Amino acid sequence: MPTRRPIARVLFAAPLLAVLAFATAPGASGPIAQEPAAPALVERATALLETVPLIDGHNDLPWAMRAASFYDFDAVDIRQPQPKLQTDIPRLRAGRLGAQFWSVYVPARLAGEQAVVATLEQVAAVREMQRRYPDTFEAATTADDVERIFKAGRIASLMGIEGGHSIGGSLGALRAFHALGVGYMTLTHSDNVEWADAATDAPKLGGLSAFGEDVVREMNWLGMLVDLSHVSPDTMDDALRLSAAPVIFSHSSARAVCDVSRNVPDDILRRLVGNGGVVMVTFVPGFVSPETAKAEGDFWSELRRLQKEGLDEAAIRKHFEERMRTSPPPPATLAQVADHIDHIRKVAGIDHIGIGSDFDGIDRGPVGLEDVSKYPALFAELLRRGYSDEDVKKIAGLNLLRVMRQAEQVAARLQKERGPSTARPPQAKPAR
Repeated sequence: MPTRRPIARVLFAAPLLAVLAFATAPGASGPIAQEPAAPALVERATALLETVPLIDGHNDLPWAMRAASFYDFDAVDIRQPQPKLQTDIPRLRAGRLGAQFWSVYVPARLAGEQAVVATLEQVAAVREMQRRYPDTFEAATTADDVERIFKAGRIASLMGIEGGHSIGGSLGALRAFHALGVGYMTLTHSDNVEWADAATDAPKLGGLSAFGEDVVREMNWLGMLVDLSHVSPDTMDDALRLSAAPVIFSHSSARAVCDVSRNVPDDILRRLVGNGGVVMVTFVPGFVSPETAKAEGDFWSELRRLQKEGLDEAAIRKHFEERMRTSPPPPATLAQVADHIDHIRKVAGIDHIGIGSDFDGIDRGPVGLEDVSKYPALFAELLRRGYSDEDVKKIAGLNLLRVMRQAEQVAARLQKERGPSTARPPQAKPAR
C-alpha cells in the first residue's frame, strides 16, 4: 500500500482537507452494529482498572487545546463536558484512566527553532493543565510516580514528543526536554528528519544516520523511552539493534491485520520479544480497519486526480460532499481494535501489548471507542474473548510500567559509565 500521511494529521496544514476529511468525519457512515459486552464483563473490567493504572500512550489534547483556544482553559474548561473534544475530566474518570502520556506534538512542517519553541509551548500547556486541575492531574516521570499518583486517586500526567524535528537536531535540546518531564520521543513524525526515515515518507537513509544512532544512545542514557510509531521498518530495525532499553510504539497496531505503513510488521513484533518492548495498540480508524484504510487510500488518489485536472477548491469540496452523501466510508470498530491485540498476542506475546488511543488526534474513534470514557468496553471485549484478569492488567498498564522501570535501570547504569554525549549533527558548525 502506498505511504501517505493520515488524514487527521494533514488537516492542520491544509484547509481544504479539513472540509474533505470524509474518512474520519463524525457520523460519516451512519450507525453500525456493535454488540455491547455483557454488563457483568464491563463491571469486571472496570473493577480491574481500579486495581492497576490504565496507561494510555498517546493523547493529543494539548494540540486540540491549541486549536480550540490557544491553551485557554477558561474558554475550554475540561472540568466540564466538552463534546467537541474526545477528552475531558468527567469522561477520563468514567473511563478509569490511571496515567496519560500527553503528546506534545507539533507539525512536521516546523523545523529548527520553530519546532523547539512550539514544542515548549505544548509542554507549558501540559504544565498549566496540571496546575489548574491539581485534584485530577499530577506530573509523573517514573514508574513509581505513576503508581503513587494512581493510588492517591489522581491521573499521572506524563509527556511524549511526537517527532524528532522537535529537538532541532540538538542533543542538548533533547536533554532539556527530558529535564522538563518529557518521557518519550517518537523518532519521526510523518516526514523524515535529517537523521531518521519515517514510515510515510520516501526513504533517504535506510534507517538511522550516525547521528540518529547517537540520539537513541542518548535517550537510553537519559531514561527516555524510544518510540518507534511513525518510523520506517528500517528505522525500527536500527533502533532495536541499538537500544539497550525496551522500546515502545506509543500508538501503532499490527500491519498483518491492517496493511498500512504506520503499523508494525510481524518480523518487528517477533524482535520485540528479545528487546522487551511494547506496542500500544491505537484506535486510529485508518490504522485499525482495512476497509477504512482502503477508503482513505481511495480518497487520496481521487483528490490527487482532481487536483491534477485543475479543479478549484470549491469544486473539489462539492465533489466530496456528494460522495459523502452517496457513498460514505466504513468506520472502524472496537472489535477490530481487539483483533489487533489478538494478533500481537499471538506473535509477540501478552507481555508486549499496551494501549495508545490517539484521542483528540483523530476526528472520531472506532464505534464503541468514541472517547476516553470507553476504555472499559475494550477490556470487557478482551475478557469476553477469554483473556484472564492478569492479561487485562498487563495490557492496561503493568507491561508499560515494566518497560519504564527497565529504561530507568539502564539509564542509571549508563550514567555511571559516562556523561552526556558531545555528538553533533553533521551540519552543526564548531564554536568559534
